[in-house]
Amino acid sequence: MGRGSIRRRPAAVEVVQVAQKKINAVLFDLGDTLINFGKLNTTRLFLQSARHTYQYLKDKGQPVGGFRSYCFRNLFFLRLRYLWSKISGRDFNALELLKKVNAKYNLELADGQWEELAWLWYEPLSRASEIEPKLKETLSQLKQLGLKLGIVSNTFVPGTSLENHMSQLGILDFFSVKMYSYQFGFRKPDQRIFKEAAEKVGEMNENIAFVGDRIDKDIKGAVKIGMQPILKQAHTNRGKKIPDGVRIIRHLDELPALIEKNNVAAV
Repeated sequence: MGRGSIRRRPAAVEVVQVAQKKINAVLFDLGDTLINFGKLNTTRLFLQSARHTYQYLKDKGQPVGGFRSYCFRNLFFLRLRYLWSKISGRDFNALELLKKVNAKYNLELADGQWEELAWLWYEPLSRASEIEPKLKETLSQLKQLGLKLGIVSNTFVPGTSLENHMSQLGILDFFSVKMYSYQFGFRKPDQRIFKEAAEKVGEMNENIAFVGDRIDKDIKGAVKIGMQPILKQAHTNRGKKIPDGVRIIRHLDELPALIEKNNVAAV
């Protein structure tokens, strides 16, 4: 087996279905599915974010203290809260954490300024990402097929920051449903978030395709709830065994033809 390959199937797209159902809606994971982040230097990105946010607060006349102490306290509380989220199985709202941590140091900002600060923390990560060249065209084709589109993402990043990023990329308006796990007491692969998404998009589980890069979170969760799973090849699933009945794509622009073929056969 070659390095970086996905175990079990070499084909770009493979369909193995027990019962072929029409697809009326497509739900997407966000990170490394719609927006590609790849393998990141998180230390470098954190320091960039810390410098930007520190300067922002200084310019606002806020009592931020020295840069080292500012950097340490934000990193400490972020790591602590992230560790607890791994243990509890619940994501946290980074914006609320940001307010809580910095309120202890007498920082006072208006709601809009807190959101701006949250964006500055996220902005270096947004610059490190990319989307597929034909993504907007692909999403437009899916809409032309009459499909409802939505996003279900495991994340602690505030929705305002994520949607600002998607707006800059020109893809935000394609999605009528946007769900972020920190808004709920559960996250993928918990069946409850998939059920909630199905209710919001207004389709039966079996008529919804779920596209994601994580076998453990996206694919297994979709399979358990009865959605039609589609795995996008990414660094997150290289060399991992794929459950039976899962379709595989290398790029999102393969989706329109795949779904159109499926729906013709399902009629």
